[in-house]
Amino acid sequence: MVLERLGSSIYTALKKVFKAAVVDEAIVKELARDIQRALLQADVNVKLVLDISKRIEDRTLKEELPPGISRKEHVVKVVYQEITRFLGEKQVQLKVELGKRRVVMLVGIQGSGKTTASAKLARFLQKRGFKPALVCVDTFRPGALDQLKQLAAQINVPLYGELDSKDAIGIAQRGLMKFESQDVVLIDTSGRHKDEKELIEEMKQLEKAIKPDEIMLVIDGTIGQQAELQARAFNEATPIGSILVTKLDGSARGGGALSAVAATGSPIKFVGVGERIRDIEPFVPSRFVGRLLGMGDLESLIEKVRDAEIKIPQKKAKQILSGKFTLTDMYEQFEAMKGMGPFKRLLKLLPGMSYNIPDDMIETAQGRLEKWRVIIQSMTPKERENPKTFSSSRIRRVARGSGTSEKEVKELLQQHTMMRRMMKQLRRKKIPFLAGKQFPKEFRQAA
Repeated sequence: MVLERLGSSIYTALKKVFKAAVVDEAIVKELARDIQRALLQADVNVKLVLDISKRIEDRTLKEELPPGISRKEHVVKVVYQEITRFLGEKQVQLKVELGKRRVVMLVGIQGSGKTTASAKLARFLQKRGFKPALVCVDTFRPGALDQLKQLAAQINVPLYGELDSKDAIGIAQRGLMKFESQDVVLIDTSGRHKDEKELIEEMKQLEKAIKPDEIMLVIDGTIGQQAELQARAFNEATPIGSILVTKLDGSARGGGALSAVAATGSPIKFVGVGERIRDIEPFVPSRFVGRLLGMGDLESLIEKVRDAEIKIPQKKAKQILSGKFTLTDMYEQFEAMKGMGPFKRLLKLLPGMSYNIPDDMIETAQGRLEKWRVIIQSMTPKERENPKTFSSSRIRRVARGSGTSEKEVKELLQQHTMMRRMMKQLRRKKIPFLAGKQFPKEFRQAA
């Protein structure tokens, strides 16, 4: 999960509040100190840390409790609201309209992941029905055009670039002429360092020549507080319209990169949360903080399901709900889950799951799913369609063919029976998804 160490620390601090018999000034001050420590370890700017912790302490101790809300619930609500305020209270979307071209110029220092981010953004827009195109004007880094060609080919998005030309402005202008009918044109520029005066000047000239609708600053989430210096330098050169933070999947210093928002006053619109081309998400502060504090994020999970294109025909859905759920159907669901991303990341999106499941348990579940996929692959079509045909000899054969044990094959068959029964129950009655008892009602509604 994004900034997992930070989220886990704040989650632990909040648990202390819920375990306390009375929420008094001492408990609140301890909470403020714990949050200070967590944010500083995440490399958030010291001034911002002090501001956040002071506001949490003041509001918790001085504000009147809303009707029907306990002191503990109020504490959690304040923490949630203040961290959301620090990141920007509302989601700011990328403005793209069908049939009306929008030009977005991506800028950033070399090594920030800008080229990959361009392709990720193109795929994100493509999946939502838009026609994106890519223009490579990185004439500085050897191999930049080849890299973008490979990425564009993966997602079947048109690309314009000139291998031997050093005329960045000319390439950009010719690319825009070629892609007049696209909904959005993403321009990947050369990587710059804040002290590289020639490249900064080229960026100014490029902005002046093509007049993009938006300039998006790509920031590496692992550089910590250095992000603020970079953001200021870029904003002085060309007005930054939005920010895309990359490499937030494993960095403990992501808080420093997020501090760049305060430096420029520009909103974060996207975050990169993995290495694959699909690993990009719109940045919604409230949902992000909800996940950070262990509340989960069902909306992001639903988005992942949509992106994975998990579609069950109506006829098939009726069969499944009537109990005709085969091992082939089970295998298709495993494949769909695999396409949605790492199992651990999916579980982190569920309310109450974020910090309650030990990593070794998640890894065990992940390993079991992988084994089950291989076991089903080792079955005959008849066996997959009708599990009742399984005998001891068939179980032995499948176990040998899949490199697993007979016990594991039996576990899979038992799991299939349980899932088939559950499908039938879903038709007859509503089964609550999650009770959501980990946090008070007011806190859950805030997300």
